[in-house]
Amino acid sequence: MKLRPKISEHDFQTKFGSVRHFLHDGDKVKLTIMFRGREMVHQEYGRKLLDRMAEELKEVAIIERTPLVEGRNMIMIMSPLNKKHAKGDQHSNDRRPTQEVEMSVTVPGEEAEVGVTVPIEDLGAASGSNNEHAEDTNA
Repeated sequence: MKLRPKISEHDFQTKFGSVRHFLHDGDKVKLTIMFRGREMVHQEYGRKLLDRMAEELKEVAIIERTPLVEGRNMIMIMSPLNKKHAKGDQHSNDRRPTQEVEMSVTVPGEEAEVGVTVPIEDLGAASGSNNEHAEDTNA
């Protein structure tokens, strides 16, 4: 958000509302005070403006980078207290977490049972078919 040191009160409130909205959405905000000409002599006005913005936003944001002069600009970065979730971290409702079930199977002609671990999705397909003792008639 770009500001000037001689900003009016209404313009400051408008910019403040936008910055607060961005922070509530979980985005970082870079505040830039642009100085022109002889305004560079009075950098304290820009510092007061950034301090006022930080003071009014202290319940929703923290100062990640303190005000720093770079050329003709004074820059401060604020980040929200509540972090935004990355797109990869969000879980969709149509997928279930994978679970595994251990089954024991008795193979004809063998003396011992064999333990098999099967994902639960495969378990429904395996137990749903009643063709365990069906013969192959296409021989």
